Amino acid sequence: MYDAIVVGARCAGASAALLLARGGYRVLLLDKSAYGSDTLSTHLVHQPGVAALARWGVLEQVRASGCPPLERTVYEVADIHIEGCARGVAGQRAGYAPRRRVLDALLVDAAVAAGAEFRERCRVTGLLRDEAGRVVGVEGRHEEKIFTERAHLVIGADGMRSTVADLVEAPFTVRDPLLTCAYYTYWPDVPAALELYERPGGWVATVPTNDEATLVLAYFPQSRFEEVRTDAHRAYDEQIRATAPALHERLRDAEPVERLRGTGDQQNFFRQATGPGWVLVGDSGHHKDSITARGISDAFQQVESLVDEVGDLLGGDPAELDAALARFAENRDKTLTPGYEATLGVARLAPAHEQRLSLLRAVQSDPELVAIYLDVVAGIVSTDALYTPKLLALL
Repeated sequence: MYDAIVVGARCAGASAALLLARGGYRVLLLDKSAYGSDTLSTHLVHQPGVAALARWGVLEQVRASGCPPLERTVYEVADIHIEGCARGVAGQRAGYAPRRRVLDALLVDAAVAAGAEFRERCRVTGLLRDEAGRVVGVEGRHEEKIFTERAHLVIGADGMRSTVADLVEAPFTVRDPLLTCAYYTYWPDVPAALELYERPGGWVATVPTNDEATLVLAYFPQSRFEEVRTDAHRAYDEQIRATAPALHERLRDAEPVERLRGTGDQQNFFRQATGPGWVLVGDSGHHKDSITARGISDAFQQVESLVDEVGDLLGGDPAELDAALARFAENRDKTLTPGYEATLGVARLAPAHEQRLSLLRAVQSDPELVAIYLDVVAGIVSTDALYTPKLLALL
């Protein structure tokens, strides 16, 4: 009997297993994929997520992997050029963008070191329930053998297409249309900061990562997905040329080191987060377009919130645990809704309003305002924090 079974060993699931195991709980961590495998991702961990990695003692391993700190951000739209560094949070001013085969493996390693049991290539196919219908475990297949395991809490951290969410029939509480499709690959020896380029109908980003490579992403309106996927390489090249011509010139004599990857299925939703004996964290319960790269940092925030609420309740009174899970769910929605709405605004790829452009022109002229604006981009503060007396005097 486990205290918790965590389904999914990516950044949400592995970190949940890590923190629960460090809290003294008996934890089983399951993942359908192989340890250290890759997955679609922007890789970017904004400063709140970096601060979490530091609290957990994992940040030094991320640095040791050769992942560079993202100390400088460039953002261009229309005639505006913003460049600087965020003020940060908890002493962390830089972001990081480790490859997922690096980050997820480091978190699994930390969870195992803390006492969690890990099984890779393990697919959950059903849930166990007691007479009252409460979820009390999982059933699945591992190395061609069928297994069942029981726990006080089953945590679904198995991504946007979550099996656990399907098995508990967790309804969508908020759902919005698909807005973008995205394609990316990795380029060697391309000097870059964290760079963001915006134009109507287009968004391009550069994200330095491991192995001295730079991830270059191109976003398109969802309405163009069928056209784009017909010749994705051509569309990717044309979007970079149109949206970030100087970057396109930097890439002119380079060759990508991996194949072009892409998706047209960037769902936008909140699901019901919890029920008797189960809870969803990370993308399984809440997913939004990757254009703002909030997913990893938001997953870490959810995990810390969940573990704080659960406290010492696993194995105790189920009613008290359910109340704690309900508090987690309420906090999740309250905390993540503003970033969700902001992401939808960016992902529409609409022309920038003149009022917004006027604000950004004022921001770009002052390093202090630039730092606050980059805090907004990282999800550290809300847009309201920008409206300082200094900015109001410039508008």
